[in-house]
Amino acid sequence: MKANIICGALMVALLSCGERKQNQQFQPSSTGSINGLIVVMENDLWQGVVGDSVRAHFAKPALGLMPEQPILSLTQIPPKVFSGAVTRARSVLYVAQDTLTIAHIKTDLYASPQKIAVVKGTNQQEILVGLDQLAENAIRSYKAVEIKEAQKRFQKSLNREKALQEVLGIAMNIPSAYRVGKQEEGFVWFDRQIPKGTLNVIAYSMPNNSFSNDSTFVNDIVAMRDSIGKRFIPGPDEGTYMITERAFAPYLFPLATNGLKGAEAKGIWEINGYPMAGPFLTHILNDTINQRKVVVEGFAFAPATQKRDYMFELEAILKTVTISK
Repeated sequence: MKANIICGALMVALLSCGERKQNQQFQPSSTGSINGLIVVMENDLWQGVVGDSVRAHFAKPALGLMPEQPILSLTQIPPKVFSGAVTRARSVLYVAQDTLTIAHIKTDLYASPQKIAVVKGTNQQEILVGLDQLAENAIRSYKAVEIKEAQKRFQKSLNREKALQEVLGIAMNIPSAYRVGKQEEGFVWFDRQIPKGTLNVIAYSMPNNSFSNDSTFVNDIVAMRDSIGKRFIPGPDEGTYMITERAFAPYLFPLATNGLKGAEAKGIWEINGYPMAGPFLTHILNDTINQRKVVVEGFAFAPATQKRDYMFELEAILKTVTISK
């Protein structure tokens, strides 16, 4: 009898496991444009202080861009419209006045990959508090899923050139639209043409003790970028070259990617002695295997053009970097 009970329990467990796998297998793929956010809330909330709070948090200007652009592109729809194919949006914010107060993030609820941030309150003040508490975590969650989506899209067609491995002993997943434009000792430069300019990825290494003093970290980064620009990145006229924009110090953030720790810098580059400028994103990574700093950077030249999604593409590329062992 006990053996039959045990066998029966095992069969139930196996069938249950099979059902879970089947459900996961048939979950539809999420949809949506990169950096788009579906905001599900009633029209009266959207048009009032709750909507103002949503816009202040989720459509604030992205750092280091000119002209200014929001971090996410918001599309508001009322709850009654949130059904069918719309529920498969990759990034969703659901805001409602309800009988309970919650603020949390759900993963892969209707599709995969998907992040749905839910904020509810019994009154508008409770909703506002929930938005304040959840916004930054929700934005990080959206960004993570959007980065993965961007990487998935360009994974289909990658550049197969070996310059990064040969020169620096590193690897990155770089789309095939990029080509090596310069390869010198300790320096590699990829670029691709866009409608009004170019997107660029550069990589080089620095000595392990290049940034030993926290108090001079920002100045050291600027000096590093300027020296690399002078040596490798010329401007249109003789004697001109890339430098870090003088009027504004770069924004700095801690960074951890693929097991590598370091720092991220965002700012504006310009050409010394020539009217050209644009945004840059620099990752400085601790290569403990080779006792050095590995620097990978993306920068865009696209005058009078919205650059958020271009810089997001570059960030997605930089975050694939790995060190050869």
